[in-house]
Amino acid sequence: MNRKVIVFLMVALLFMWASLAAAAPDMKEGLWEITMTSKMEMPGMSMAMPPVKYTQCLTKNDFVPKKEEPGQECEKMSVNVSGNTVSWSIKCKSKDGIMKGAGKITYKGNTYEGVMDMTFPDQGGGEGKMTSNMTGKWMGNCK
Repeated sequence: MNRKVIVFLMVALLFMWASLAAAAPDMKEGLWEITMTSKMEMPGMSMAMPPVKYTQCLTKNDFVPKKEEPGQECEKMSVNVSGNTVSWSIKCKSKDGIMKGAGKITYKGNTYEGVMDMTFPDQGGGEGKMTSNMTGKWMGNCK
């Protein structure tokens, strides 16, 4: 009887592990170089920002790129994986107010491409929008 229970638990764990592995995108774990090109739009004004590059370690447990600025507290609200595409929503608090956003990237092994849209309060009491196009490339192992 105990042997049947152990075999059942081992099979159940194997299926759970296989389903978790299947939920991860096709990406190489390690250090990634991320390039963001952003455009900000506020009422009556549009402005392209200079490209920003940074590096981040990404794993199959944490495959959403993030770049928090000092004085910002961000939390992922949701993360969804569909094949090699990862989408998420985020909410950030800063001294200027609450920012909300959603992003989506598609991994292709050692590269990815995607976009993220953020809304933020502007100084005139309205709302601004920033769209960031992102590319990532795998650089090597994390240190």
